[in-house]
Amino acid sequence: METKVTSEPKSNGVPNGGARIVVDDDDEVLRPTDLSEMLAEGTKESHDRAENCQFVKDFLRGRIKRELFKRGTAALYFVYSAMEEEIEKNKDHPHIAPIYFPTELHRREALARDLEHFYGEDWESQVSLSAGTKPYVDRIHEVGGKDPVLLVAHSYTRYMGDLSGGQILKKVAQRALKLPSTGEGLNFYQFEGIHSHKGFKQLYRSRMNELELDADTKERIVDESNRAFGFNMMVFTELEEIGETIKEEVQDAGLGHSHAEIMQGGDINKCPYYAAKMAASGNPTYVCQLAMMLLRHPPCQVALAACVAVLAGFTAWYLV
Repeated sequence: METKVTSEPKSNGVPNGGARIVVDDDDEVLRPTDLSEMLAEGTKESHDRAENCQFVKDFLRGRIKRELFKRGTAALYFVYSAMEEEIEKNKDHPHIAPIYFPTELHRREALARDLEHFYGEDWESQVSLSAGTKPYVDRIHEVGGKDPVLLVAHSYTRYMGDLSGGQILKKVAQRALKLPSTGEGLNFYQFEGIHSHKGFKQLYRSRMNELELDADTKERIVDESNRAFGFNMMVFTELEEIGETIKEEVQDAGLGHSHAEIMQGGDINKCPYYAAKMAASGNPTYVCQLAMMLLRHPPCQVALAACVAVLAGFTAWYLV
């Protein structure tokens, strides 16, 4: 059975003004001129640059400093506060209303709970808008006030990425930072109003493709999405620079997650920057690093010792 989004029965129950995700026997028909396809194609280079930045690679390896994770959470809080403020202001705009899903998508309150977990009840007095995040926030407010259709680009870039790579990132952070299994500190990654991430992403892209936009406006949305990637990378760069000044031991997260594992976990091609190529790329450097990490991993050490013992036994038997 294949899936597509329609307005007919067999809903999975996603609430929001009658919006429903439907399972059908026909595949969703996409065209090169559909906005979702133009975004996927037009942001490939930006996507590749972002997913290969050092901060993202380190994150996916489980090399996360708690202080950087806290600061990254604060940066996201300011970005989502700006984006959701502008979306609320423009929720009746003809190009925003079809993709307005506050119950399912909005992250500001979830991020506030995460910041309270990390900083305590007075977290608001401890966090501030950083220099690397301010241009991103300023741009969101600018387009929200002057050109709301470009909010489509920011919404797509952030929310679809969160739904695609979020669960893998949640697991990596939970292991690396030894966060509670009950989810404290990781509310950002939990979309409690969405039952099927894949189905909701199909619905969202279908709604985008139905927007009445001319070719020039679609191109402007693609350009703005690339700009959003650039802003995200500015945040990553700032965190990398801060990380170089922090004398904090990196938590041991085991092996983190490989590119292949992430690929199995979701539609990573729709994710803005949550990917790493590592050993899957065939690069011998990564292969060597993976081998060394395996040797440092206790279960692998036991397995290796067992193999050596068996080999020694066979050798002794043969010589006798």
